[in-house]
Amino acid sequence: MSVSMSPERFEELVGDALDLIPPELTRAIDNVVVLIEARNSEDAHLLGLYQGIALTDRIDSQYAGALPDTVTIYREPILGMCDTAQQVVNEVAITVIHEIAHYFGIDEARLHELGWG
Repeated sequence: MSVSMSPERFEELVGDALDLIPPELTRAIDNVVVLIEARNSEDAHLLGLYQGIALTDRIDSQYAGALPDTVTIYREPILGMCDTAQQVVNEVAITVIHEIAHYFGIDEARLHELGWG
């Protein structure tokens, strides 16, 4: 069973999830755009995707002038996997934090160890 939710409400949840990130980390986020799309065209089950160069991999001389990194959150798969609005809130938070963690150079294995997998 999936949850029905307006795109506007879903966008609010993504904003709320971003607000969960501690201020000392949000101050370190630079040149990142957060997008919301219906679903990923290559993997319909993907919940979120980070595309860019993680902070831990950046070399200042090579990164200068780079296009923004992107974090994309996919609305339909998240709504499709949840049975309640509260589950959507939780899953959006997990997905947003998971993808932002990739920006900071945290890999999948470590995220799973930390419970954000």
